[in-house]
Amino acid sequence: MDGAIIPPVKADTSCHGGKETMQAAARAAGKSAVLDKLALDYPQGPHDQPQSMCPAFGSLRVGLRMRRVATILSGSACCVYGLTFTSHFYGARRSVGYVPFDSETLVTGQLFEDIRKAVRETCRPDDYDAVVVINLCVPTASGVPLDLLPKEINGVRIIGIDVPGFGVPTHAEAKDVLAGAMLKYARAEAERGAVARPRGPIAEGKRVSLIGELFPADPPGVAALLAPMGLSLAPGMPAREWRDLYGALDCTVAAAVHPFYTATIREFAYAGRPIVGSAPVGLDGTADWLDAIGKAADVGAAAIDAAKAKALPGIKAMLENQIKARLVISGYEGSELLVARLLMEAGATIPYVGTALPRTEWSDPDREWLEARGTHVQYRASLEQDVAAMREVKPDLAVGTTPLVQAAKEQGTPAVYFTNMVSARPLFGPAGVASLTSIVATQTAGRDRFARMIDFFAPAAKEAAPC
Repeated sequence: MDGAIIPPVKADTSCHGGKETMQAAARAAGKSAVLDKLALDYPQGPHDQPQSMCPAFGSLRVGLRMRRVATILSGSACCVYGLTFTSHFYGARRSVGYVPFDSETLVTGQLFEDIRKAVRETCRPDDYDAVVVINLCVPTASGVPLDLLPKEINGVRIIGIDVPGFGVPTHAEAKDVLAGAMLKYARAEAERGAVARPRGPIAEGKRVSLIGELFPADPPGVAALLAPMGLSLAPGMPAREWRDLYGALDCTVAAAVHPFYTATIREFAYAGRPIVGSAPVGLDGTADWLDAIGKAADVGAAAIDAAKAKALPGIKAMLENQIKARLVISGYEGSELLVARLLMEAGATIPYVGTALPRTEWSDPDREWLEARGTHVQYRASLEQDVAAMREVKPDLAVGTTPLVQAAKEQGTPAVYFTNMVSARPLFGPAGVASLTSIVATQTAGRDRFARMIDFFAPAAKEAAPC
């Protein structure tokens, strides 16, 4: 609908209006369908929203990690500053487009015209395969209609998405908002006819696409686990280039190793691909996952047995050096249950696992395994729940978000930040066992040091306490 006349949008709210006010404004401005879909894909509760960074960072990160994809933000200047700062802090090294607005351009509908102009100027086929436009809170609440943007200009695809903080609970799920939208677009292209091949060689035979943003060493490790079954890896999701979306769809099985990619999983299902949950972590997890993948790919029992015979003895040997430690684990990455499962097989006692993500059927195998061993799994965990669990459990090591780590260290408990210390290491297969058990062994060895620090500062804290 390029060239459409856009009616004025509502601007009777601001980013300080509160979640309920913003949602009401968005619905009044015609965004009910958008909010209903977000609520279906990313259900909230038991509380409103986990405490974490701005959710839109997840979508921004997915776009910035792709070749030949430009990203344009539409939102309040303070939000855009924070998001671009965070993206560059995480090494984006890419420019981020921004369409500024004020009350007048928002009310009159000029903001949409400005966005359309920016998109048209950015759609340079020599430079880009796609342009992503992301509405933040205020443009979404004001009804800025990205669905009225043209679907492509000069062969450059245009993806417009709403990622409001009052509709998308976490940045992890916002990754899925964009990944799913891109995969939907690519699936429609593939259904219409021939599409570009992924860059580089394509393995023959049956392939598995991994769903989730993974540590770089994990896909090669998974490929080695699959090889005895005659399986190889297709491009994973989120993709690193537009043409990889077609390669991902051309898989035999989609593996939801991160179970919260609801929209992405839906597109694989629409393409007729079977979905397998969980991941190859620890001994039981690797055996169960190889069974599930092999059955979904219909490779036969002999091939499955061969894969397990090659992978499991080495993992079992590595697990013999058991770690004796009591832990709590929490985070907002989506792999918290997998990490807990691996460490429990390695000997750790973990009474509590909290994750900011929702429960989905793809995490059920890991939840059931943990609960059968007495672990309480808290989906959509709040900071207050995590801290309360840490104080009740009195762990040897707390693995979690920054505020949980702070609370643990204040009481003399060793703690590490999940994202930097755990997500930045291999998780799957033998490499995962080696990396995660070494973290626990190293960090729990420092408990006496924390105790000495607490004792050292205790007199000063007593003097500073109010009368």
